[in-house]
Amino acid sequence: MLQRPRKFTQSLLWCVATVVAVPSIALAADPTGDWMVADKVASIRVAECNGSMWGVVAWEKTPGGRDLNNPDVAKQTRPTLGMPILIDMKKKSGVDQWEGLVYNAKDGKSYQSTIRPVGADQLEIQGCVLGFLCGGETWTRVGPPIPSSPANSMAKGPSKPGNAIKTTGLPGQAAQAKTAAAQPAPATTGSTGQKAAAPGRKTAASGDVVGDICLLPDVARFTH
Repeated sequence: MLQRPRKFTQSLLWCVATVVAVPSIALAADPTGDWMVADKVASIRVAECNGSMWGVVAWEKTPGGRDLNNPDVAKQTRPTLGMPILIDMKKKSGVDQWEGLVYNAKDGKSYQSTIRPVGADQLEIQGCVLGFLCGGETWTRVGPPIPSSPANSMAKGPSKPGNAIKTTGLPGQAAQAKTAAAQPAPATTGSTGQKAAAPGRKTAASGDVVGDICLLPDVARFTH
């Protein structure tokens, strides 16, 4: 008579453990979205483009920046807004880390780097020069995760009418800013699709002129 309650209790505990475990699966680490860099001078939009993670400058505290330190003279006049920072980062097997290149606009050089989500609202960036002299920083989430498509269908063709994505002359384009404000970018691969941030959060999606980063020329030419 005493065995039945014990078995019932064991079954109940097993069921509770199973239910508790389900949310942990749903809350898998996701590096996509908009992230504020440590010194708060820019936010980086991270999205999956053709199986790799890419990150571009989606907002800058001081508008109109140029890639002045790039060793390629032809790129020294390109806007920093929309410029790739995280380049072709691949998922590492068995861990929530992605590995690729990070571009440092301060010295115009690219370094081997890894990104790793820490909880839901932080992203750790680690970069090394020749395998040593490693350093890094932590970015803070300011925009929600970005839905991705394995086929990246949105990135394979031209943008649709009403999709406020411009790829040239990003800074100072008043007409572009008005279009973006009137018609928010759709919630597709590489775009937050968010009109306004949650209370207490900033986001690049408000007045967004970058949109779907997978469509930007400096990303698309590598991923298609």
